[in-house]
Amino acid sequence: MRRAFLNVLWVVLGSLSLSATVWAHDPSAPPTGKLVVVELFQSQGCSSCPPAESNINALAEGPGVLALSFGVTYWDELGWKDTFAMPAYTERQWNYAHYRGRETVWTPQVYVNGHTDLVGTDRTQLDEAIARATSDGPSIAWSDGKLVIHAARSPDAACDVWLVRYDPRTLHVAIGGGENGGRTLPQKNVVRELIHLGTWEGEERSFSIPPSSLSGLQTSALVQVHAGGDILSASIQNASPD
Repeated sequence: MRRAFLNVLWVVLGSLSLSATVWAHDPSAPPTGKLVVVELFQSQGCSSCPPAESNINALAEGPGVLALSFGVTYWDELGWKDTFAMPAYTERQWNYAHYRGRETVWTPQVYVNGHTDLVGTDRTQLDEAIARATSDGPSIAWSDGKLVIHAARSPDAACDVWLVRYDPRTLHVAIGGGENGGRTLPQKNVVRELIHLGTWEGEERSFSIPPSSLSGLQTSALVQVHAGGDILSASIQNASPD
């Protein structure tokens, strides 16, 4: 009886040890202490985009990740005009391409912290990119209608400070034409406003937060190397601290 009990005990302890090891190396777990920004560039008229959008929708429900869906305009003449697309979002994707010396953009395309890019349809690959993401930027605070970027080590290049407003609801969009015609697509964290507040170069700076033109949006901020570089810091207004 004693030998049988010890055998069971060793099996249980071994299972617990294995579970702890698997958890510690879970590729879907974001790095601690910093918010990881995952940006999807997509179009409602692109038949390859819904799987990537589904991954963004799922990431939006979890902690440690700011998942954003940007509608781009270059599909708008191909049978369906994206209802949320803006030229500024297309320009943002092109800024990423130009920063990396590329001559084209595509959908779907995902950027993680403005650094790593991938198609975004493979959830395992996406989780691994999130787990590897790093950032080393200033702390961000929200206070009395202002966004405060605290002083930190001066970056190698000037940084843009962006205000991003997105709809946190799941929007069920009926598509009336194009490659996805007849489908209803669920979209979450759709970006509705992208505002350039100014620049940050290492010193503490505060920026007034302009009112939103739409109701029900969530507000976030990004500190990003100028013109499509890495995202150094990110914060969501009124979010619980990590």
